[in-house]
Amino acid sequence: MAELSGAAAQTQGADNLLQVRGLRKYFPIKTGLGQRVRGHVRAVDGVSFDIRRGATMGLVGESGCGKTTVGRTILRLTEKTAGEVRFDGTEIYSLGKASLRAMRPKMQIIFQDPYSSLSPRLPVGEIIGEAVREHALVSPKDFNAYIDRIMQACGLQPYHKNRYPHEFSGGQRQRICIARALALNPQFVVCDEPVSALDVSIQAQIINLLKDLQRQFGLTYLFISHDLSVVEHISDTVGVMYLGNLVEFGGKGDIFREPLHPYTQALFSAIPVPDPGAKMQRIILQGSIPSPANPPKGCKFHTRCRHCMAVCEAEEPQQREVTPGHHVVCHLYDGK
Repeated sequence: MAELSGAAAQTQGADNLLQVRGLRKYFPIKTGLGQRVRGHVRAVDGVSFDIRRGATMGLVGESGCGKTTVGRTILRLTEKTAGEVRFDGTEIYSLGKASLRAMRPKMQIIFQDPYSSLSPRLPVGEIIGEAVREHALVSPKDFNAYIDRIMQACGLQPYHKNRYPHEFSGGQRQRICIARALALNPQFVVCDEPVSALDVSIQAQIINLLKDLQRQFGLTYLFISHDLSVVEHISDTVGVMYLGNLVEFGGKGDIFREPLHPYTQALFSAIPVPDPGAKMQRIILQGSIPSPANPPKGCKFHTRCRHCMAVCEAEEPQQREVTPGHHVVCHLYDGK
């Protein structure tokens, strides 16, 4: 399936903090005593997009489609197979060890599970301040006051510094994770499903906190989620992934008002409507998700698509800009 091209993925006239071009991440499949490589899992198979400075891009799709791998590969927590990742104009995969270390504080991540992403052996103040001390972001005499300000910005109290993660609720632990990322004064934050492990009422608090911090500190987010209502609330642009590819990309209003790709339409048809009298027009996808180690020829989605045509089985679809800023990878829009 064709990727969104760089020119097409780019938000016109915007100051883009992050530029991703043709990003690929393949994981080798090794078998036998010699651990010979028999194939590759194409977790990310040619993804391109831009994120404006100070904006939020939502990245949605089914579990296993490659969303988290995109985020980790952008941050070089996982090394890429191919492609480019430019942060503020700098190709991060061209950086040496020292330069990458200097870049690290500017790009942070909030993990999905606040229970497993916090060390049970460290008090909260040390968890938040460990990287601050390592990168020497503030002087020793200002360290405690700096950590106090970060904690208060994230809805935590300074007296929480001496407590351990097991003494906090799930929502408070996620606030600790946010404070740990914010303490390094980042410009870009990957939010990897940061509210999926929380109760609905707590989810709203964390989402509002993220938006407040974005306004206060000028943060740029890549917000990875499978919850479309959350993505609609927080995002400026939205990308839809299927089996390692970005199949649709555009402004939030365009994507939610008029989804173009059959996969996007099926996803959005599952959004609950808060009206018991409303008649749902649910689109049920047939079959199961193909293996990313052996994807179908042609369009990867054709095995489950209700609009499948002969061309879909033989040729990869190319990216089309159907309306300004709204791009889709689908044969239904050939010639448009």
